[in-house]
Amino acid sequence: MAPLLNGRSRALLLLPPPPSPPTFTALKAAYGPSLSSVLTELARSRSKSQGAVVLDIALPCDHLYGKQDQPRSSTYATTQRLVAGLYKLVCVISAKESIDVEDADGIDPRLLLLAYPRNGKLDQALISRPELDTQGPIINIPTLASCSRPWDTIYAVESEEGEQILKTFLSSRPQDCNIHRVPAGVVQVSPQAEPASAAPASVAATIHYSVAVGGTFDHLHIGHKLLLTMFALALDAPPETAEIEQSLTIGITGDELLKNKKFAEFLESWSQRQQSVHDFMSSILDFGPNGDSRVVAKELTEPGPNGHAVHVTFPSHLVIKYVEIWDPFGPTITDESISALVLSAETRAGGKAVNSKRAERGWPQLEVFEVDVLDAEENDGDVEPADESFQSKISSTEIRRMQAGKSKSKK
Repeated sequence: MAPLLNGRSRALLLLPPPPSPPTFTALKAAYGPSLSSVLTELARSRSKSQGAVVLDIALPCDHLYGKQDQPRSSTYATTQRLVAGLYKLVCVISAKESIDVEDADGIDPRLLLLAYPRNGKLDQALISRPELDTQGPIINIPTLASCSRPWDTIYAVESEEGEQILKTFLSSRPQDCNIHRVPAGVVQVSPQAEPASAAPASVAATIHYSVAVGGTFDHLHIGHKLLLTMFALALDAPPETAEIEQSLTIGITGDELLKNKKFAEFLESWSQRQQSVHDFMSSILDFGPNGDSRVVAKELTEPGPNGHAVHVTFPSHLVIKYVEIWDPFGPTITDESISALVLSAETRAGGKAVNSKRAERGWPQLEVFEVDVLDAEENDGDVEPADESFQSKISSTEIRRMQAGKSKSKK
């Protein structure tokens, strides 16, 4: 088990490069044995210590290697497919094995995106310069290995690719690690696989330095993690020589609007939800030193809409703005500088409503990026689409319902 960090222990799973094309069936064949082994072991260890576990899952992405500075829209679709598929696989495995990945005291999986070539041959300049970039969500292996996260257990996959990525990781890791090897799956790569989607050559991609997302974010679950990861990815990286402020605006619904939610007595407060979202965002974006005094948080309380917010500024000129919202639009119709919106496919109508409001103001339309809605359906029928154990992994209402049931049983 990894050592405690703010009351939570931590472990790292280094996956080999993914199958191509990354269908769910292919991802399951490639990563199912490894994920099942790690989740089962951590669940067993957690039951003995009664402590929560953060599981960082490092996913090497060949389609991101050497493209960190390109418009994010060019790699968004392929990355979204991978992230959604892997998070879905975590849900499927944990549902089948009755592993807790939704409770505050359970296993907390977080997917990290690595820019990594499929052949494993990194640019030597990157290997010798691990300090190159500490801002995610796309990082390289030297940055991951040299960060100050105290993983005590590093899970490596028993395969040629798994050993290669482990060797590269350890070459940049300054301290000793407890290595635990887990079974490999079958990674299939088709030479006819489609390349990463990109805008046509005749269409110039829009660069986004201010991106927004919104939601309740109650009892942060895997569906939220998918949304927030892709939200972070939609933010473009500025040129190395330019000091451009990047802004990620997260609208979090105010408490008063949630009183009629089901099982409302088990809703988390706005402050609790903001802190949970920030904890996750920091884990995928900030790979700098622990306790970095250059990371500054400031709470704002001003009159009017969106007046209550927490702004966190990082050394890289990135600002995350957590805004308490009281309507469906939030800062998207009060901040003209926002140029993109990330939402789930089921809230597509909300994106259209936002752009209608902006049109009324004569403001530019937001580019809308979508994420998949996770479901339990598989080609082999292992889990039924309505499986309650799966839904409990991706539904705040189901999590509150479970908490209500536990509370009732204790009386």
